[in-house]
Amino acid sequence: MRANTILFWILAGFFGVSAALYGYWTWIDETQPGLEPAGLVALSLTTILAAFIAFYLGRVHSAQGAELPEDRLDANIDDGDAELGFFSPWSWWPIMLAGSAALLFLGLAIGFWISYIAVVVGVISLVGWVYEYYRGNFAR
Repeated sequence: MRANTILFWILAGFFGVSAALYGYWTWIDETQPGLEPAGLVALSLTTILAAFIAFYLGRVHSAQGAELPEDRLDANIDDGDAELGFFSPWSWWPIMLAGSAALLFLGLAIGFWISYIAVVVGVISLVGWVYEYYRGNFAR
């Protein structure tokens, strides 16, 4: 987390310098004198956002007190892996759900009546995916 904090402080500094240079560059432009507000505001707000994130990460790091695996020199890559959960490799419900989403977008593009069918298929697919382990051979 310390590395992320340092990275975002560097980004905040970079965007701050970029905003200052952009403001100066547009101010001295002879073809259109004055500041160009859109780019200057965007770069300034990007600077503030990077500083907010860096400040937040620094506060969280100091409140937790522990080092993350990416901050230790003796850490392995596997130390930072989180549990991703349980996935069913044989399940057909995600394919049905993706098909219903595709049918929904197709209905929005071609004819709205197709969207009603897609919503019904999507609800059935979602319920089937959620309750997949409550029936049959894999009931728990």
